[in-house]
Formats: sequence, C-alpha cells, structure tokens
Amino acid sequence: MPSEVSQRADFSAIRYAQCWEDADILFAALEPAPGKRCLSIASAGDNTLALLAGSPDYVLAVDLSPAQLACLELRVAAYRDLQHLELLQLIGSVPCQDRARLYSRCRQRLSLGALDFWDARSTLVDKGIGTVGKFEQYFRIFRMRVLPLVHSRTRIARLLKAKPKVQRIAFYEREWNNWRWQAFFRLFFSRRLMGALGRSPAFFQYVEGNVATRILDRTRFALTELEPAENPYMQWILNGTHNGVLPFALREENFEPIRRNLDKLEWRCSSIEDALNQDGSFDCFNLSDIFEYMSQESYEQLLRCISERSKSGARLAYWNMLAPRSRPDSMDRVLEPLRELSRALFAQDKAFFYSAFIVERVR
Repeated sequence: MPSEVSQRADFSAIRYAQCWEDADILFAALEPAPGKRCLSIASAGDNTLALLAGSPDYVLAVDLSPAQLACLELRVAAYRDLQHLELLQLIGSVPCQDRARLYSRCRQRLSLGALDFWDARSTLVDKGIGTVGKFEQYFRIFRMRVLPLVHSRTRIARLLKAKPKVQRIAFYEREWNNWRWQAFFRLFFSRRLMGALGRSPAFFQYVEGNVATRILDRTRFALTELEPAENPYMQWILNGTHNGVLPFALREENFEPIRRNLDKLEWRCSSIEDALNQDGSFDCFNLSDIFEYMSQESYEQLLRCISERSKSGARLAYWNMLAPRSRPDSMDRVLEPLRELSRALFAQDKAFFYSAFIVERVR
C-alpha cells in the first residue's frame, strides 16, 4: 500500500539530521518495556533509539527516505563503537577537530548503501552529522542571518539563563518581544520561506491559516512557560549546539541502556502500511507527525489499518504541527483518545513548534 506523501515529496537528501520531537514525552506516552514491540518512524534515528532505553523486545524503524535511514544506521554504529563523549562529537553536540577519525571507527559496521552514502559526504561528517539536514540548515540561516538583526549575543545568553517563570515572562515582554522580533519571525517562519528553506512545500498541502502566527505563539510558550535553559531544541536553534543540554537519546544516563538493546532494533525503507502488512501486531507506535502530510481520508484509512493490526492496549503517539489530526468519532469503538495524558505531556513538550501531542489507545 503506497503512502500518500511518498508521491509528493523528495526523500533523496537528509531532511532532518536530528529528531525535532521531544523523546521525553514520547517515552512517557508509549512506555516501551520488556515484552513490547514498537514501530517507529526513523527520521534521523534519535527517538527510535530512545525507545530502546526501555528494553522492549523489538523495535522496527521505517522511513521512506534512504538518507534518513543512513542517519539512523550511522548512529547505531556510533553507539556500538564510540564512547559517549565521542558520540556527542560525531553528532556535533560538542566541538571536535577530527570527526573523520570517529567516522572511520564506525564505517565498518555500515551496510553498503549507508557506506556509499556517507563516504560520498565526508564534508557533512566533518561538520557533525546532526547539523547537516535541510531543517538544521534552515535554523542555521535564522541563527546567523536573521537573529543578529534582532538581538545581541548578550541578550540571547540572558534569555537562556535559568530564571523563575515570573522573570521569564517579564524578560520576554520587556526585552525580547520587540517589533523586530515579531516582524522578522513572521517573515522567516512564513509558509513560503519554511517550504522553500526548511520543510518540503508538499508538507503544507493540508495546512490552513497563518503558519507564522501559530509558531510565534508556541515560541512564546517555550520561552516563558517552559525553561529555555533546560531546552535542548531551543539551545540548538539559538546557539547551534546543545550547550550541554541534551535530548533523551544523547544523555549519558541513557547511552548504555540504548547500547545494550541495539540488537533488538531493525530498520527498513518502507511505508508504515507495508510494515504493518509484513510484521504483524505492535504495542507502541511512534508516528512522528506523518499525519500532517495526509488528507483526512488517508489519515483515517491508515489509523484503521494500525488499529486492526495492533494488540489490545497498544498506544499510538503522534504530533500535530499545523494540520489538526486526532481520532475521528467514527473510530470510537476501536480507538480511545487519552486526552488527559495527551494534554499533560504536551504541556511539557520542549519541541515547542507543534500545536498538539496526541496519545491514543487501541481498545
């Protein structure tokens, strides 16, 4: 069964060199554990690897993009052959003068396809494999070209310094949220520029309303209601590094649990539909934001397919960014929305540009 988006978007290059979805709330939603089988959208690999920290019996990562699977495969090799600090250096989370040496220690584990992919892109490895996706380059342009027109490095550092909520709100309103911030933000995160520089224009087909205004509102939430000093996604966007504030899969305490469970991971260039037809039932579904790119009809069709091929009690977790997607009333008999859990976890979501986090359970 072909996926709708596979017919409209280009998947030949690295679109995401990191997972821009908060694995902390994903892990809490899905509760991967011994005895469970997980199906995960691969993306760059971080959140798929995060699921391994719970020691499930099996994790299948699927993606329509060979480039994204190459990102996952190199990360798997790095977890096997590097130490924690070296992994951070290869990713680009911390400085490194010789990433080629780290890559040479990993490349022997790569499949022929991934080996050809990365050997032909040594300059990307040198930059740090977590820096080189189209989405990361989009944020780099914002950081290097746009942000300096609005705020000084000193003010950015002050924004990222830990402070109580009341002080975060006051700082945002008095010093950060000036007319330049609003004007340049609305321009840079408009549908047109984001489609040209960040995401594929095809991903906006089912989006209505003002894109930039929605993201601006969510950014205010992240800078006031949440603590930016503890937000790895905000740190990267504003600094170009995690600055010691790491996402789930890169934290030192999760490194060994992930490494111990790597043999439970399989990956495949495949649609969700084909994976379900081939591999039977699952307990956990990391669906990223794939429904964002589908018509309502295609979304409901895939949701039914997942429900029919899942174990009772299986959980689905996915994000809405701009296109609203959640279980239709017509599926009430087979799928239960966990609304309180969804709301509670979304209130903690550090990947702030999403408009909703959805958790549902197969009845």
